[in-house]
Amino acid sequence: MSDSYHHGNLRQALIDAGVKIINESGEGGLSLRKAAALCEVSHAAPYAHFKDKDELIEAIKASVTEQFMQKLQCAVNGAPDAESALISMGNGYVAFFLHKPDYFKFLFGNQNITAHLSTDKEYEEDYPPFKLLKDTYLRFTAEKKIKKSKTEQEMDLLKLWSSAHGLAAIACMSQVKMSFDLEKALEGGILLK
Repeated sequence: MSDSYHHGNLRQALIDAGVKIINESGEGGLSLRKAAALCEVSHAAPYAHFKDKDELIEAIKASVTEQFMQKLQCAVNGAPDAESALISMGNGYVAFFLHKPDYFKFLFGNQNITAHLSTDKEYEEDYPPFKLLKDTYLRFTAEKKIKKSKTEQEMDLLKLWSSAHGLAAIACMSQVKMSFDLEKALEGGILLK
């Protein structure tokens, strides 16, 4: 194995290798040595980016969340109003995991995602993509001048999240076969409205 990496960003390659290893063997099965082997670099190469396994795990969590947030934030920013933003965000949610199914399994199979459905206050520990969903939903109710009880708002949030999350989960299942192109259906806005 070589100390140099000629295929792009070694840091990101180690992160993606870490996701794969964690999905297959859990966090206990991850080591910098195993990540290096998957990337076909020397066992010393990861130490230029991470001091230890724990730092790699934290980088994986941060990278996956950042990439997911970028996809969702682009969907929200490109929408003319909150209703369109919610639809675009749902489609972006599914599309992101359609292209990165390992990230779905990592986030929702191995990590402790915190999400408070309550809309009466902000919770610092809420997962950022969920917080964006909640903020966009509240903007939608304000724009449309919709008055709902706290319970109704929580139910609406649960429905919105579960629709996108359920489709994403199905999109990540390699044995589910469709006669249509899921990505084109998402782009056409015919699945989530």
